[in-house]
Amino acid sequence: MTRRSEVPPPVTAVLDASSTWLPRRLAEVEEVLAAQMGGHGERLAEAAGSTLAAGGKRLRPMLVLLCAGPEAEEGEVRAAAAVELVHMATLVHDDVLDAAPLRRGRPTVVATAGREMATATGDLLFSRAFAILAEAGQARAVELLAGASVELARGELAQREDAFDTSIGEDRYMERCRLKTGALFRCACLLGRDEPALSEFGEGIGLAFQLLDDVLDVSGPPERTGKARGTDLLDGTVTLPLILAAATDPDLAGADLRGLDEAAAERLCDRIAATGALDTVRASALEMVAKAKHGLDRAGLEPEQRQLLELVADGVVERYG
Repeated sequence: MTRRSEVPPPVTAVLDASSTWLPRRLAEVEEVLAAQMGGHGERLAEAAGSTLAAGGKRLRPMLVLLCAGPEAEEGEVRAAAAVELVHMATLVHDDVLDAAPLRRGRPTVVATAGREMATATGDLLFSRAFAILAEAGQARAVELLAGASVELARGELAQREDAFDTSIGEDRYMERCRLKTGALFRCACLLGRDEPALSEFGEGIGLAFQLLDDVLDVSGPPERTGKARGTDLLDGTVTLPLILAAATDPDLAGADLRGLDEAAAERLCDRIAATGALDTVRASALEMVAKAKHGLDRAGLEPEQRQLLELVADGVVERYG
């Protein structure tokens, strides 16, 4: 079970505002997650366990439970665990593709155990996500999570196709964000309750989350993000801050991302920040969050559900404030 001291403040705010059912259900999600780590051989158990121990915000499981409400039962707990397992799997696989040394300030599986073990660990996490749903006969949940997983794969392929291409525009970037991030947030809400307004809410805060994460990659600092400033740039990932900055400073459009080292990436981050692009991206994210919260009017929620979902949306912004 995740210790309260390890829970990020925006999540703590939601827990503090909720009645007892939410912390209890989240603790059950942690128990389900922990149970998936063993029984697959010592080496896989260790690698999967280290991924779980790295923690995280658990926003996606929380969204499942909040959309389900106080009546959430075992099925929703399983669905919450499943969506987090898929999220964990994508992080492990992303680290393989990027040869990332750190994740959340800790050494990655690929850094400590190599590509083969990290790939196998991600595969295990994916398989367990669908297994715990199938074991309970949750066909609709399998369908939703499978669809989101396909979108994640499409988003990853699009990002790889766009690598080091500084000519991509805002529309292409936003489509990647919808696939890579918005899809799983949207899926989490639908796993809690199959309601279009909640689907839109999930996608909206997912997009805002990604935009603000991309701002943080440029602004840093490393002790806050757990990785070097400009890690996306070093990986060749063109994000909205660079796209908007290049419109103000045309020289940035010709930046040679392939030739960057960490020092050069820091300097490029400073140039992007100097254009005011980070403030523009933050403002766009705030608009998305406000629109997502307003859309909850159509969801027919109980007062506590509405309040807590709004706190989650606010937490997305506060995390990067």
